[in-house]
Amino acid sequence: MVENGQAHHPGTKVPQSGIYACDSGCGHSTDVKGHVFPPLPQGCDGTGWVLRTATPTDGG
Repeated sequence: MVENGQAHHPGTKVPQSGIYACDSGCGHSTDVKGHVFPPLPQGCDGTGWVLRTATPTDGG
């Protein structure tokens, strides 16, 4: 599991399914483990995505 507060850069693999927020607060993204993080919103001055709410990945 990923610790809250760790920023992940766009284009890297998602380590934990969940809701991520831009580290500068300019957007949110729901991402699935193993997929690739999307680009940050246009005009955003952030550097990466930070896990806000983890979701289960075992289907249960």
